[in-house]
Amino acid sequence: MAKKKKARNDAPLDAVELPDDMVAGRNAVMEALKGSRSVNKIMVANGSNEGSIKEILAVAKEKGVNIMYMERSKIDSMARGIRHQGVLAQVAPVQYVELEDILQIARDKNEPPFILLLDELEDPHNLGALLRTADAAGVHGVLIPKRRSVPLSATVAKTSAGAVEYVPVARIGNMVQTIRRLKDEGLWVAAADMDGTDYYEADMTGPLLLIVGSEGHGVGRLVKEQCDFVVRIPMVGKINSLNASVAGSILMYEAMKQRIQRG
Repeated sequence: MAKKKKARNDAPLDAVELPDDMVAGRNAVMEALKGSRSVNKIMVANGSNEGSIKEILAVAKEKGVNIMYMERSKIDSMARGIRHQGVLAQVAPVQYVELEDILQIARDKNEPPFILLLDELEDPHNLGALLRTADAAGVHGVLIPKRRSVPLSATVAKTSAGAVEYVPVARIGNMVQTIRRLKDEGLWVAAADMDGTDYYEADMTGPLLLIVGSEGHGVGRLVKEQCDFVVRIPMVGKINSLNASVAGSILMYEAMKQRIQRG
């Protein structure tokens, strides 16, 4: 039996398949940037700044898309043999929304806003699990930072078991400014942290922004300073912290329970 030829960098575009959230090649990346798909980031091979790459970079910067420069060998590996011409893009499986869209959803339902803010979460599996719980617990939308945070991806979509299609996600710039804006909208701000009040003693029935921190560092100091109150999940075992998605799920369900009981 003849051995299969190894895919080359100049292989035809249909020779191998990229993940659903990856786009390769200058024309394809430009179409993604100009089209309706939300682009999380573009990856450019070091030294690839001639011709149409300049236009791609200009459009990406105009739209606030993260740009990463890396060695061409890394781009080759990520492209899996597909002709990439020095540029790849990671796109979101669904369109991001704006913060105002999330607030409007709450108004349309005549419900006090219930929003989840994830402070620099890094694991796509945690994000997917949180989106799944957010859908079940009646969260109106989820906020994630544009930088230093896991974006929506094929892994997130799969882990969410379809919830990514139903829970609006907005990317935000400055978290402190966003929190202040939501305070002006009448939301109370609560963060999950071990130095807070037991979560079941906190009132989470009104307009609420619930903040869950990253896996390793929790909620940042500047973000915590903006909070109206901090809640903790009591623990009596040997482990002193919970997985971010588990902790967030417990708090979201507590808020849902209180809202239901209040009627």
